[in-house]
Amino acid sequence: MASATATPRRLRTILARLRDEYGRPVPRAHRAPVDELILTVLSQNTNDRNRDVAYLRLRERFATWADVRAAPVEEVEEAIRPGGLAPTKAVRIKEILRAIGDDELAWLETAPLAEARDYLCALPGVGRKTAACVLLFSYGRPDIPVDTHVYRVGSRLGLFRPRAPFDEAHDEMLRLADPDDAFEAHVALIRHGRRTCTARSPRCRECPLLSLCPHGKALTRS
Repeated sequence: MASATATPRRLRTILARLRDEYGRPVPRAHRAPVDELILTVLSQNTNDRNRDVAYLRLRERFATWADVRAAPVEEVEEAIRPGGLAPTKAVRIKEILRAIGDDELAWLETAPLAEARDYLCALPGVGRKTAACVLLFSYGRPDIPVDTHVYRVGSRLGLFRPRAPFDEAHDEMLRLADPDDAFEAHVALIRHGRRTCTARSPRCRECPLLSLCPHGKALTRS
């Protein structure tokens, strides 16, 4: 069930205010879906810096994804150790690479969006957020990853019903956002979550969305 306050018009208003605050992000599709897939696995439960270090170490150690697929899991684990949860992620990466084989996933660019999403979500350990990252960042497809920042900001703004499951939040973002705004919706909400609408001590009184935010209004009444 959708939040009663969540409408496409409301999201457009939110994005317009965030655009004034942070600028409009420019999408740059990099057309490397396997790279994005592995990078997103490495991003789980860690920060961007540790993710990037782990990814660079993996690419420096192995020339191709086929080499990663064929390598002993212990070598993959050692390469990605800075990213945290290395034993789990090493196994998951190898499972994914075995599942896709030599497919470079270029067909994801033109396949029906639901078909592309379903294929990715059927891979070992791949959920909606990872699938959306691959589709959005690789090919600019109109899917919207809902990470912890997007979920927190969206929940506070009333875009999602209280304690909605993440899959439901993904569906809501797709319902609310114009396809042309998918990239901006994702990036703008993340920027706002990192800079203003933080998990602890959000800066509600400085927030350009305060008049639209039930959570912020409640915190600033006193």
